[in-house]
Amino acid sequence: MGKSGRLDFEWVYTDQPHTSRRKEILAKHPEIKSLMGADPHLKWIVSGMVFTQLLACYLVKDLSWKWVLFWAYAFGGCVNHSMTLAIHDISHNVAFGNKQARWNRWFAMFANLPIGMPYSASFKKYHIDHHRYLGGDGLDVDIATDWEGWFFCSPARKLVWLILQPLFYALRPLYVNPKPVTRLEVSNAVVQFTADFIIYYLWGLKPVVYLVAGSILGMGLHPISGHFIAEHYMFSKGHETYSYYGPLNYITFNVGYHMEHHDFPSIPGSKLPLVKKMAAEFYDDLPQHTSWMRVLWDFVFDDAIGPYARVKRTCKLVKED
Repeated sequence: MGKSGRLDFEWVYTDQPHTSRRKEILAKHPEIKSLMGADPHLKWIVSGMVFTQLLACYLVKDLSWKWVLFWAYAFGGCVNHSMTLAIHDISHNVAFGNKQARWNRWFAMFANLPIGMPYSASFKKYHIDHHRYLGGDGLDVDIATDWEGWFFCSPARKLVWLILQPLFYALRPLYVNPKPVTRLEVSNAVVQFTADFIIYYLWGLKPVVYLVAGSILGMGLHPISGHFIAEHYMFSKGHETYSYYGPLNYITFNVGYHMEHHDFPSIPGSKLPLVKKMAAEFYDDLPQHTSWMRVLWDFVFDDAIGPYARVKRTCKLVKED
């Protein structure tokens, strides 16, 4: 197998496109502002998913290990990956609104319970930077490191990289942009490990393994994980964000509407299709993906695509109030 043809990231010296496009769209379609705010249905959907996984924990407690792992990938992985995307939505305060930020943070911890590992508080901390400094060198931890781009350059190695995505997403921030541990992260860990212990105490080890394995497998080489690559990897030169409008949006809180999301991060995922409909002339002619499975295939076998296929820029830090 040959190696990827890219030897570096795609460095640009322009601002991210979402800020200017947001202004253009709002100037022409001010009615889009009416979509901003809380999604009243989100908390009920997420609660149903959490309790579904608790029921699954009870059902797998007496299964053989092979079936525990099978259901962790086939069912638990789908639910838990979807739950990470619910947490993504909640991180933008769309569960209870901007005026109830604390409620959003604690509800994100509740949504975190089926994932098996503390995630929501750390995700929130770094996801703000991903929007504010999209592609920012040393700031946007969604972008692979130079070592990842250099080493994972052949089809076999890129396949391994896809399998290990959860590991890289967890460890990369500690290397690229380390930040102090917050009280919210400590609370997230205490709540999560307490829930894990209660599940272990009630039903044994298998349900805990089911949850954790589902998260790891579901965020690795899994059809839903195509969105990790589809969102920002440069499949068309000069374009750094892409949308996908296919059926997997129904189980991923419309994360496929990713151009729309970066243009309007305060609009809940459930309403992003309306953004596309209202401002169709801004989105219809932009490059888009039709299949996340095809994205994964192309990532592995296309020499032009790999961890280096990302737009990168130097950004100035914004002073926090």
